[in-house]
Amino acid sequence: MPVTAKLSKRFYDTFGEQIANELVDWFNKVDETYRTDLRELNELNFARFDAKLEQRFAEFDAKWGTRWTELDAKWGGRWTELDAKLEQRIAELRAELRTETAALRKDIESAFARAEARVEQRLAQVKSDLVKWMFAFWAPTALATVGTALAVVSLLLRR
Repeated sequence: MPVTAKLSKRFYDTFGEQIANELVDWFNKVDETYRTDLRELNELNFARFDAKLEQRFAEFDAKWGTRWTELDAKWGGRWTELDAKLEQRIAELRAELRTETAALRKDIESAFARAEARVEQRLAQVKSDLVKWMFAFWAPTALATVGTALAVVSLLLRR
């Protein structure tokens, strides 16, 4: 947006209309030239700034790309180590669990065997006691039956 230079009335009166207008036109041309030069210079500076900024962003991106790759490799290695340790620990725990389970199974089996032996012993004792009591009740009953049968036979024979 050009600014038109105007001179004072006294200047127009002293030098005349034609010279004053030429001077005003010359000032406007110089102003336009400076503006154009300044615009071109600003555009060149902006282009250099933009190129440098683009270059720095590319360097930054490459630098961070490398860092991310290194970090990814580092963490990948650590995750692999952690996975191996975890697998080893799980295998150890499985082996320990199997050992403990086998020991527990043996303990349970021996406890059941002892309990079964006690139950069998107790059942044998109960059978023995039952036979004793059966004999204790059966013997007098059998004697009474035999005695009654003998009494009936003796009564029958007496007649």
